Amino acid sequence: MESGLHLQWPWMGLLLPLPWLVGRFMPAGKMARGSALLVPFFGELLQTEQRDRPPRARFRRIWLLLAGLIWLLLVGGALRPQWLEKPALQPSTGRDLLLAVDLSNSMETGDFTWQGRQINRLQAIKVVAGPFIRRRTGDRLGLILFGDHAYLQTPLTFDLETVATMLREAEIGLAGTRTAIGEGIGLAVRRLRDRPQPGRALILLTDGANTAGTVEPHKAAQLAAQEGVRIYPIGVGSTKPMEVPTIFGSRLINPSEDLDEPGLQEIARLTGGRYFRASDTEVMEEIYQELDRLEPTLSKPEQYMVRTELHPWLLGPALLLLLWLAFISQWRRPIHG
Repeated sequence: MESGLHLQWPWMGLLLPLPWLVGRFMPAGKMARGSALLVPFFGELLQTEQRDRPPRARFRRIWLLLAGLIWLLLVGGALRPQWLEKPALQPSTGRDLLLAVDLSNSMETGDFTWQGRQINRLQAIKVVAGPFIRRRTGDRLGLILFGDHAYLQTPLTFDLETVATMLREAEIGLAGTRTAIGEGIGLAVRRLRDRPQPGRALILLTDGANTAGTVEPHKAAQLAAQEGVRIYPIGVGSTKPMEVPTIFGSRLINPSEDLDEPGLQEIARLTGGRYFRASDTEVMEEIYQELDRLEPTLSKPEQYMVRTELHPWLLGPALLLLLWLAFISQWRRPIHG
């Protein structure tokens, strides 16, 4: 298909002579009785003609011109004109990559640092994952958020900026306070199973163990393996003891004691992926660089063409003219009594 103006429904142009055909072949008596149904404002034209004969002819011409213009705009809109840009090539690796991010309450733990200030785990993911997403030119990316349940925040798309924005706007507790890892994997499998193989991958970011949902992570991982989805779990949380205040004074705790590393490692093993441990932002950056080196499945660039719909520019003025004619008709109607 060539660039330029394109009519999606050209056969609608057959409607163009319809008013002329009605006026030409419909008997005058029938036309007078049924004109209000064919052209709602045509009856007003007749009333104007009867009220004031000298200005009648002038108004009649104006109204007929406007009626003709409205009809042209309506038929033009019905043709559904589109403007097609020149075809462009979209680089494609053939990879479909989903990010599943844990938004449970524990992600608020502030055991990461970035540029000298303490940040929580979700903030650390946003800081590092944002540039990672923008580097994925040619990949289709999507975003899943999970807490009590899993939700698809962004379907697979080449629009990487949208994915990065949606991740940046994610908030802790948005999907609930608990951790439905199994549901996150299950939702990813459902979204990826229709995509070509190989090239289906899921990056799973969590700081805990499965505590919610109706799907066990082990079962979900087995299903992912059957569907050819590789899973790269990233366990998020510092390995250093963390000092917390208590009513008996401060004490040291393991901030990652709830992280189910054996379970995440098993998920990676079952699906042919790899488990990573992100204990600080530097390590997390290294993990994303490693993920950058995932073997791509090369394919031909996909050709796409941007279409801009033009019919609103025709139907909008037609509607405004119809409203204006209706207003004028009401205004010129004589007041009786």
